[in-house]
Amino acid sequence: MELKAKLIQMLPLQTGEGRNGMWKKQDIIVETEGTYPKKVCISIWGDRVNPSVLVMDSMLNISFDLESREFNGRWYTDSRAWKIEPADGSIHSTPVAGAPVAGAPASQPQAPEAAPFTANEEGKDDLPF
Repeated sequence: MELKAKLIQMLPLQTGEGRNGMWKKQDIIVETEGTYPKKVCISIWGDRVNPSVLVMDSMLNISFDLESREFNGRWYTDSRAWKIEPADGSIHSTPVAGAPVAGAPASQPQAPEAAPFTANEEGKDDLPF
C-alpha cells in the first residue's frame, strides 16, 4: 500500500536484543491530506530507519504493508514501512536503507535453497488438488 502524508512526530527509537541479534524500531506519526486528515502510526524496522529522509513537517511517500495478528482474543494491526521517500522529490528516489534500488546489484543475503520435493511412499503427493 502507499500513502502520501506529512511527518508530524517521531517517537523515541526503540532498540533491543533478540535471538537473532540486535534490533531497532522507529515509530513515526504522519498525517494525511484532505478534508478529513487522519493520523497514522507507521513502524520502520532495522536498517530501514533513515534519518536523512525523516525530516519533521516534510511530505513523504510511504510504501508499507499492513498485518494483523490475534493474541488472547484481541486483534492487533501493524503498519510496517518498506520504502520512504520525500514527496517533493528533493532526494531523487532514495529508498529507505535496505530497500532494493532499481538497477543496483542485490546486496541482501540469499535465502537458503528449499529441500527438494519428495513424494510419499506410494509415489503420489499429499496435495488435495
